[in-house]
Amino acid sequence: MKELTKAEEEIMQILWKLEKGFVKDILEEMPEPKPAYNTVSTIVRILEKKGFVGYNAFGKSHEYFPLVAEDKYKSFFLKNFMSGYFGGSFEKLVSFFAKDNNLDVKELDQLMRHVKDDLKEEDPQDGNNC
Repeated sequence: MKELTKAEEEIMQILWKLEKGFVKDILEEMPEPKPAYNTVSTIVRILEKKGFVGYNAFGKSHEYFPLVAEDKYKSFFLKNFMSGYFGGSFEKLVSFFAKDNNLDVKELDQLMRHVKDDLKEEDPQDGNNC
């Protein structure tokens, strides 16, 4: 999987939200100032070539849909981000955000509880092994 450019990611965010749509639908969801129709169309075709987007043809029109799940891309992106900036260490990442945002011990404890709860929800077997 390849990392997306900012423009490509913006289009994918919209497609993940819509689940499917034509270029005009994607364009409607974009903030002002809106790019040109041809710009969005070009980015969508690039995403198609990269394997992120598929389509159903309706004559000359194409209805696009994501081929890569949002969660899979988030996981890929976060692993690359952590590897590039924090040596792959989750602790270094959390430490950076804690220092940068001046989190206190109580806030860090809440953050860790949220992470643990999220992990238990993703893997119900872990909750049964207590």
